[in-house]
Amino acid sequence: MKNLTTFFIVTLLAVTACKKEPSKDNQETATALSTDSITAIAKEAWIYGYPIFYNYKAIYSSAINKEAKEYSGFNKFKSVATSATPADTLIITINNDTPYSMAPINVSDEPVILEVPKIENDRYYVMQLVDLYTFNFEYVGSRATGNNAGKYLIAGPDWKGETPKGIDKVLHSETNLIYLVGRTQLHNPADVSNLKKIQAQYKLIPLHEYTKQPAPPIKKYNLPLPVWKESDYGSLQFISALNALLQYANEDSSEKELRKRFAKIGIVPGQPFDNSKYSPETIKAIEKGIAEAKQELNSKIDNVKDAGSLFGTRAELKNNFLNRAIAAAAGIYGNTKEEAVYTGSNVDKNNQQLLGNNKYVLKFTKDQLPEAKYFWSITMYNLPKRFLISNPINRYSIGNKTKGLKYESNGDLVIYLQSTSPGKDKESNWLPTPKDEKFMFVMRIYGPQPNVINNIWKMPLPEIAK
Repeated sequence: MKNLTTFFIVTLLAVTACKKEPSKDNQETATALSTDSITAIAKEAWIYGYPIFYNYKAIYSSAINKEAKEYSGFNKFKSVATSATPADTLIITINNDTPYSMAPINVSDEPVILEVPKIENDRYYVMQLVDLYTFNFEYVGSRATGNNAGKYLIAGPDWKGETPKGIDKVLHSETNLIYLVGRTQLHNPADVSNLKKIQAQYKLIPLHEYTKQPAPPIKKYNLPLPVWKESDYGSLQFISALNALLQYANEDSSEKELRKRFAKIGIVPGQPFDNSKYSPETIKAIEKGIAEAKQELNSKIDNVKDAGSLFGTRAELKNNFLNRAIAAAAGIYGNTKEEAVYTGSNVDKNNQQLLGNNKYVLKFTKDQLPEAKYFWSITMYNLPKRFLISNPINRYSIGNKTKGLKYESNGDLVIYLQSTSPGKDKESNWLPTPKDEKFMFVMRIYGPQPNVINNIWKMPLPEIAK
């Protein structure tokens, strides 16, 4: 992420519920293709599916795996009323400023109603709705809808029902599987009880319960949702995972030719994938495509120039599947830039990797401080894991809302980035780094103003302390 602005987060494709064997047409098509063509298709498909698979990691953990600490079940919130710590490793580059209220949503059978309470004007909150593809398809919250109470109907692509009374807006998703990422500002440790009261009022209500009608029939899919295994996406099993997950994803008109290409190597929603039906040459060509895709993705992650381009709607991202994969790899569930802008670095002012055995200062002149409607913060992460870092003062982020933060007499601000205390008189501005590891930091700007959104404002880079 050199000198970078970086961060770091399903619909029915209408395969009928009949049982299917792997299509002979697909096998014959794959055999007729050159190995180079098969490799190219596999590479494209692996990158396309990467954010879907890693989005499903959070959905699986919170909705299906009852052993996971994040488990809530579908269409239920799981809130955390404290800031994140190094023990929180489900999501990389996790946000430390606004405790999460997460909810895996399945609208295959019917829509659900999102209900939010009235929230005091000086508290920022946001409900980010992410479809299975990882498009940020809608927002509810301080910026998008204000802090008044509201009710929002979340519907999948096939729903064409009548909007019931009392609904402020219908939020349409391309996919029947959705991940809702809620964030509510925590002012300070003494504010936890207030935060809990707010989080307890976030509700997801099935439409039939809201309208007091009988429950609708349960939609059946040909393939069950898979058990999530990290290793699957590095093997041919990525095709099996995609075939199960894409049952929940609408086929956008812009992807018809793409899906036709994918079908040539057995990627068909709802259809089992049996690698024994394919020739050894075809299998090797697919595996080569996976390897090439991994290499390309890894080479791109640390060279993002505009993090704001990585998160948004389908229209905003313009079907740039590589950028979507980079976003998922670098820090899934990043906000659209109008909601929050992320910038940061893993290098210093001299373009050298940030190392825990060095002492750095990050200096903002008065004019360099970012303009934010709500607030800004800087969070520290180790590399390559991108997790929070244990430290003696249990501080994982620092920002303009940090209690006791000291500015220079001329309005400048100096942040100390080092593993040991910079001295008692400077600890108010100390963000601890790991002792003997590489590290990076991310600056989050909530409610960014136009000069931040449009990349006119530039963040300074750390320099080694003198």
